[in-house]
Amino acid sequence: MSIIRDKRELGAIFAGGVVGALLRVALLQTHAGAAPGWPWVTFAENILGTFLLGYFATRLQERLPLSAYRRPLLGTGFCGAFTTFSTMQLELVTMLDAHRDLLALAYAASSIVVGYASVHLATQYVRRARTLI
Repeated sequence: MSIIRDKRELGAIFAGGVVGALLRVALLQTHAGAAPGWPWVTFAENILGTFLLGYFATRLQERLPLSAYRRPLLGTGFCGAFTTFSTMQLELVTMLDAHRDLLALAYAASSIVVGYASVHLATQYVRRARTLI
């Protein structure tokens, strides 16, 4: 287990996490009281977050000069706090408790498949932009 020894790196994770979490909460509050069923806000946040993670990880690793603080700020901090695996799990439990097993299965499966596709799309976008320049 690696312990973060660089306080500036820890500060970058913290700063990115604060922004990501506040943005996620703001979106959830803006759409509070949405119709029951498919949790569109969480789904959209997670898909957007996976796209951004793919974009940031690829761009920061392949296109920009190495920095000790960009990846922790944007990847671990911002994307880690903006996306929400725990909320998704609670929503799945709620669906299962309501005996909406097919909805829960569709939500879990599509979150994984569409999330993977968004990371792949972002990575390809960054790499294609590199070849055009």
